Amino acid sequence: MRVSILASGSSGNITLLETEYTRLLVDVGLGRRETLARLAAVGIDLDRLDGILISHEHTDHCGGLPHALATWKAPLFVTEQTLDALHRVLSDALAKRLNRVESIHAGQCFAVGDIEVHAFAVPHDAADPVAFTFRSNGTKLGLVTDLGYLPELVKHHLRECDCLILESNHDPDMLKAGPYPWVVKQRILSRTGHLSNHAVSEFLCDPEGFDSRARYLVLAHLSEENNNPELARLSAEEALSRRPAESTFRGELLIASQRVPLKPLSL
Repeated sequence: MRVSILASGSSGNITLLETEYTRLLVDVGLGRRETLARLAAVGIDLDRLDGILISHEHTDHCGGLPHALATWKAPLFVTEQTLDALHRVLSDALAKRLNRVESIHAGQCFAVGDIEVHAFAVPHDAADPVAFTFRSNGTKLGLVTDLGYLPELVKHHLRECDCLILESNHDPDMLKAGPYPWVVKQRILSRTGHLSNHAVSEFLCDPEGFDSRARYLVLAHLSEENNNPELARLSAEEALSRRPAESTFRGELLIASQRVPLKPLSL
């Protein structure tokens, strides 16, 4: 399995998963032109697509969905509540392009080609937000962004991942001192908001939470206003250094970007 994080952040999120037989897009927060440019930048000619998964209806995760459906005519995998919300957010542009909808729900396992997908609920201020793990050819990928905290159920799903893509959205001090209106700050800091660097650090240093198996640990969905890549990296590295010797993290720590795609990762 190969994963290409084409964009990750508050302005647009899109990730491509590939096996020899199957290609999936997870969230489509960029328009057609920018999506194709990002694919070209990592050397991918996406001539076919076997499915599009949408985690929730916020526009940074679904804004490019009508264009993607028109381009690749792939089935859409989405929960019923999120689909209802997508119709409100995207209006007639979505309805005209829906080719096939596969209804999913939190807690469900299903297959798309040779990729087994497991959807599970996350705490976020959306209609019916889910995150995903993916299994194929003996490897497991976890893709979890847009959640206010890490419930035990989510931690359970993140165990035994060969690649873990995890939100590290903001530094609390930067957020509190920043330009956002207080109501927005409260939303981000809430239990249905976004994970802070500190929350991620508490998870990463705890061997009962993070099992340190991952070959790649990717910090994702960083805020451009309330975080910076070096701060997120230092916070994670410090947390990983506090792990017991018998559960040392030996993988590679990476930072996903809003502006440029991350190099494709082969699992």
